Amino acid sequence: MVETERGDAVTAVIGLEIHVELATATKMFCRCRNRFADPPNTNVCPVCIGMPGVLPVMNRQAVEHSIKVALGLGCTVAAFTKWDRKGYYYPDLPKNYQISQYDLPLGAGGCLEVPLPAGGSKRIRVLRTHLEEDAGKNVHDNPSHTGVDLNRAGVPLLEIVSEPDMNSVEEVMAYARGMHRLVRWLGASEANMQMGHMRFEPNINLHIERGGRTYKTPICEVKNLNSFRALERTVQFEIRRQYDEWRADRDGYSMEKLGKQNRGYDDAREQTVFQREKEESHDYRYFPDPDLVPVVVDEAWRESIGSTIGELPLARRARYIEQHALTFKEADALTQESGTGDLLDAAVADGADAKRCTNLLLGRGAAIANERGCAIGEIGITPGQLSALAKMLSGGQVNATAAAKIFGKMVADGRAPHEIAEADGLLAVKDTAAIEAWVDEAISANPDAVSQVQEGGKKHKKAFGFLMGQVMQRSRGAAEPGEVQRLLRQKIGG
Repeated sequence: MVETERGDAVTAVIGLEIHVELATATKMFCRCRNRFADPPNTNVCPVCIGMPGVLPVMNRQAVEHSIKVALGLGCTVAAFTKWDRKGYYYPDLPKNYQISQYDLPLGAGGCLEVPLPAGGSKRIRVLRTHLEEDAGKNVHDNPSHTGVDLNRAGVPLLEIVSEPDMNSVEEVMAYARGMHRLVRWLGASEANMQMGHMRFEPNINLHIERGGRTYKTPICEVKNLNSFRALERTVQFEIRRQYDEWRADRDGYSMEKLGKQNRGYDDAREQTVFQREKEESHDYRYFPDPDLVPVVVDEAWRESIGSTIGELPLARRARYIEQHALTFKEADALTQESGTGDLLDAAVADGADAKRCTNLLLGRGAAIANERGCAIGEIGITPGQLSALAKMLSGGQVNATAAAKIFGKMVADGRAPHEIAEADGLLAVKDTAAIEAWVDEAISANPDAVSQVQEGGKKHKKAFGFLMGQVMQRSRGAAEPGEVQRLLRQKIGG
């Protein structure tokens, strides 16, 4: 956490506000495109730039995405809510107010279970989820002036506010990553950090016990963090900074005297900087928006949306560990988004071994996904292809080396694995005589490696692995590795 003076017991108290841009085709209250990286100020209209006399119209899909996330978090979805105007002026908010939800949020009272580094999990409570519109973006590319791009103004934004239940950097990161996974899993948001789809605002203060007295530092909210790295370093820095500030002035640096603060994060210096005292709700002059009707969510609508949620990622991860004996790391990787797990489930339902499928997906599949910058479930392999290849592995028709090659070619051209194996000579060779011939060739061509194996020194393991590789190379990956190993040991030891 932080190095403390003797006798000080320091507890970080952290809540997190997460702003999620929703995956809709159009903005929250008009029909302008919701699309990243278009030329500045091309996706604008009189409604989203705040022209007099225009009327907003609610985006139903944005409301449904928000309800889905609220239900996924176990929130109570309000049967009745309304829209409120939150008044403040910034250049990127041309109406001088933001349409939001104040006292009647769409969702309230949920939670998210997060894994702990030492094992087990912790339940982080969700105070509320409410829907609002995003602001535009100030652009500082020109040293002589600041530009304003209003393409993002009016984009639907779901704000998810936690209770201050997190007490460490690790818990904050687990919660943030868990929320990122959930909104992508539900299809509510692409949650692409580079595109600004997800932004974090942690609220941090310290409770410090010294000499039987509890000191509380000011609550500092750090605004608009757009990466996991920035979030992690911000929380680390703030915990250190606040403790140092308190040590320098125990009575002066307190919540009672300084209240709440807004700070920003300087990425170059990796530290936070003071911006202003934090506004309270009365500063925003909330009042009901007179141009929008309330949102009424009846039981039929709520159930219709809830029926599309299906198995959530944490439940699926637990099932994989229990049913398929996967490790936590394997199960966690397979449940980063729903498509990858769907591939596994369909292949297993077709009779394939779950562990074989997992190794294929998290091996060559993960490598291809990383190269393409996409999820494993989006690389283009079908459940039938995955199942057939896993069955070939289980039946000994191909070895792991050949399976990796076949997997790559399946993704590239869509052929069936058996067809690729036959065409490329990748079917496993079980003919002992043929394998022995390859072994003899490798031994004859590499006397130095043979000597290193037989001498049994430091280079013994590396030399034996080299000879294994030489045999597999001569067989084009078709030789059965166990038989290669047996024959090598029989002929040269090791």
